[in-house]
Amino acid sequence: MIEKQHIIDRFISYVTIDTESDPNSETTPSTEKQWNLAHALVKELTAIGMKEVSIDQNAYIMATLPSNVDHKVPVIGFVSHFDTSPDFTGANVKPQIIENYDGKDIILNAEEDIILSPDLFDDLLQYKGQTLITTDGNTLLGADDKAGITEIVSAMEYLIKHPEIKHGEIRIGFTPDEEIGRGAHKFDVEKFGAEWAYTMDGSQIGELEYENFNAAGATVKIKGKIVHPGYAKGKLINSMYIATEFINSLPMLETPEHTEDYQGFFHLAGMQGSVEETVLKYIIRDHDENHFKARKEAMRQLTFDLNTQYEREVVTIEIKDQYFNMKEKIEPVMHIVDIAEEAMMALNIKPIIKPIRGGTDGSQLSYMGLPCPNIFAGGHNFHGRYEYVPVESMIKATAVICKIAELVALKK
Repeated sequence: MIEKQHIIDRFISYVTIDTESDPNSETTPSTEKQWNLAHALVKELTAIGMKEVSIDQNAYIMATLPSNVDHKVPVIGFVSHFDTSPDFTGANVKPQIIENYDGKDIILNAEEDIILSPDLFDDLLQYKGQTLITTDGNTLLGADDKAGITEIVSAMEYLIKHPEIKHGEIRIGFTPDEEIGRGAHKFDVEKFGAEWAYTMDGSQIGELEYENFNAAGATVKIKGKIVHPGYAKGKLINSMYIATEFINSLPMLETPEHTEDYQGFFHLAGMQGSVEETVLKYIIRDHDENHFKARKEAMRQLTFDLNTQYEREVVTIEIKDQYFNMKEKIEPVMHIVDIAEEAMMALNIKPIIKPIRGGTDGSQLSYMGLPCPNIFAGGHNFHGRYEYVPVESMIKATAVICKIAELVALKK
């Protein structure tokens, strides 16, 4: 049995180390402080008995749990990231432990009236009677993805202490900068040496995902012409008005706040403007490859139409693909999803197989030759002050890792 307090203590030791990544940095890792947890993890992995523990110049960590069977077993891996999102501060995280949750409002910060309520977050009601770890309302928690790291380290430790559980060789990997889309950029798949892997980076208990968005980013620049407003008739061109035309010409119901499941979207993620120039930052998302291409083409066509309308090049657009739907790489090896599903069912966990409305290191890794579905890590409400994780979900995720290892060894 995986010890509850041990999981809590390990998780808290990770989340109280600030590892926020920075999209504006050119280094890897993007912030120096990520090294603090990276080095601590290397020491811990060595201490629990992992072999071939390594950390490279970019803070990518790998380690091996050797096989304890005498027959050939596929080498499998488990991957998580140790950075936290720059969307909300991860400095001075002060976790709160809520024992035997009663299904009512949780006061995160009485002074500022910050409340985690099932009226807004009804997922909370799944966890009545369980132990929750929350924030104090002033930071994110970091369950994304320090819960995943907790589970992987705890599973490896458990397997080392219980050699009666048979398994093949297991590789684990921890990455920086996943939250800014670079987690797999410098991951050495060949060095990792696994036939397939699982990212422990999902949300609620039972999630099992092998589909994600196709993703692109678009930068739209609108050029205006500044003239003294008192003498501007027929001369001034206000780039912010043209930007408004651009924004309003895209389907207003195809935005994140109006879409779900397999529905894609255009998301205006940033805007900076003046009369002379306005810059719009978009992300484009769709699970369907053809729809994804159509969305990009729609933005290019809109750029062409506005330039035609104004009879000059007032709008330019640059679109860069970011990642692709890993479904294409997973479907030929669906047995790796089946094994994870079997492991969950063996532990009385109902698998929730659904698409990821986002990205994952697993997407990039799958296209790099390491098929990599995503398994729940247990947390909810990532990237903000309302983030929480049920301890029982982390324990179950740890058990899933152990069960997958056992099942792979049994499938001769």
